[in-house]
Amino acid sequence: MDKLGIEELIRELSTLDYQNMYSSDFLLTWEKSIDEISATFTVAEILRGMREQNISSRIFDSGLGVSLFRDNSTRTRFSFTSACNLLGLEVQDLDEGKSQIAHGETVRETANMISFMADVIGIRDDMYIGKGNTYMRNVAESVQAGYDEGVLEQRPTLVNLQCDIDHPTQSMSDMLHIIKHFGGIENLAGKKIAMTWAYSPSYGKPLSVPQGVIGLMTRFGMDVALAHPEGYEVMPEVEGVAARQAAESGGRFTKSNSMEEAFAGADIVYPKSWAPFAAMEKRTDLYGKGDMDGIASLEQELLSQNKKYMDWTCTEERMATTHNGSALYMHCLPADISGVSCEHGEVEASVFDRYRVPQYKEASYKPYIIAAMMFLAKQKNAADVLQRLLERGTPRAF
Repeated sequence: MDKLGIEELIRELSTLDYQNMYSSDFLLTWEKSIDEISATFTVAEILRGMREQNISSRIFDSGLGVSLFRDNSTRTRFSFTSACNLLGLEVQDLDEGKSQIAHGETVRETANMISFMADVIGIRDDMYIGKGNTYMRNVAESVQAGYDEGVLEQRPTLVNLQCDIDHPTQSMSDMLHIIKHFGGIENLAGKKIAMTWAYSPSYGKPLSVPQGVIGLMTRFGMDVALAHPEGYEVMPEVEGVAARQAAESGGRFTKSNSMEEAFAGADIVYPKSWAPFAAMEKRTDLYGKGDMDGIASLEQELLSQNKKYMDWTCTEERMATTHNGSALYMHCLPADISGVSCEHGEVEASVFDRYRVPQYKEASYKPYIIAAMMFLAKQKNAADVLQRLLERGTPRAF
């Protein structure tokens, strides 16, 4: 993208109503308006274009981005660090095992103690139903109170890096990939995306990826088909959000227990394993009781249950039934690849290899999506600031 292209995007941004994102958090995509979602996509593209043109987008001379990961991560962890660095922030990981949290420090106290010079807090807490998003909101309330009481000089923005309900940085990256693939957001109405469960030999994958997909794609007039074996339902509240948004956008949201039905005529397929909602609730209860033996027993039970559905995998045969036999294959990565990372998994190696480069490109949008979320929360007039950064033209690398 050249400078003229960047300027055109800045002009588009100036027509959107995104000012309410200033000094706010990004927790669930369906809490944001269409203009705010569009502004996030637009700023992400602008920031990527500026980096391609070797133009610095640093809006901070100092400050911290605090990261708290309660689950393992590669892409999201490095994307958050990259996003903070892109805007000029240093990153400090909060290791709960090395903090006073282990000694009973309250959420309010922790939130304030880490925020004296923090501009952003990124949290990944996706393992237990009813816990992750609630924890994030508790942190948000705590830093707001700290700011209101004069403890904090600024209120840090909270970014959801994955919770039990949604994975907004992933679904937004996925969506931007889809937008680019089909040549614009205006071309998405009526496009069918199959968000399907797929077999994995591992246990307990979060619900937030499929929920994030159905909670976002239904806003753009798309035909969103959710498919899974019986017993692998997602949260009913999120299904309700998806159904409402599909009706509002003129799209479609359907549910089935057939991978074939979902793949038939699909323009996009997203085969991904997840744990059943009921099982995740049970695990949360066991965790609350400290019943580690019960959790281990549940794990073995679910691994056995998964094996009943080993035929739920993305094969060349199923891909041939999609629109023109050439649907866009997507995955949040890492995928369980049959014959490569496991004996039987979510996708055949030949399918994965054919779409390997597009998947890497899909993942490459995430640092810019996160940076855009932070930028819009920290700059009330983001279009004006981006224009000044472009005109200043400070080289990112000499």
